[in-house]
Amino acid sequence: MAEDYELFPEDFARGLAVVAHPDDLEYGGAAAIARWTAQGRAIAYLLATRGEAGIDTLPPEECGPLREAEQRAAAAEVGVDVVEFLDHPDGLISYGIPLRRDIAAAIRRHRPEVVITSNHHDTFPGGHLNMADHRVVGQAAIDAVRDAANRWLFPEVGEPWSGVKQVLVLASPESRHAVDVEGSFDRGVASLRAHKAYLEALGGPMSDPERFLRTAAEEAGARLPGARLATAFQVIET
Repeated sequence: MAEDYELFPEDFARGLAVVAHPDDLEYGGAAAIARWTAQGRAIAYLLATRGEAGIDTLPPEECGPLREAEQRAAAAEVGVDVVEFLDHPDGLISYGIPLRRDIAAAIRRHRPEVVITSNHHDTFPGGHLNMADHRVVGQAAIDAVRDAANRWLFPEVGEPWSGVKQVLVLASPESRHAVDVEGSFDRGVASLRAHKAYLEALGGPMSDPERFLRTAAEEAGARLPGARLATAFQVIET
């Protein structure tokens, strides 16, 4: 039997979410973000790409602006009005100094206490294979927290910021913490539904926001004492 999750203490005021693509946060993280913004916490989004290679029937020059607009609408559903894009190539993001510098610059600019990012492990819970962009951006975000704190690294992108206390890794097979999202679940679903063109092209189980997200939230809620719906994540102390 799986162990219960620990309740995440939520003792932060500012967070920065760093992911690869439009929709990455909406598949599992948006309900938690809606909870936190409703509590008065400030969350900003940083996306490494505009998702321009994400719809098979649309060329990148059309897809990118469409998915950017859908991501801004999705963020607004959960109380986030700061959404930034780095323009790394969708599907071909490379781990390296340029990516770490870009993320470190955002950390210094936004000065978060918590960084929220995508799963950097090889697999998702259940053993499903993770994709390269998720792994690369998740690992770069973790490393950029330390980069941002070191005044001798990337001095051209701002003053050092050592105030990040934790990195929260969404959809991680190493998740041990969770928050109750019953009160914010519907906003998380609305956030995913804002990716209308993407969902229509996607098809399959993941194109049904209510069903897909509820299944995951119920599974997490079953492991968080006192909760029915929850969002789980791995907490990395910095």
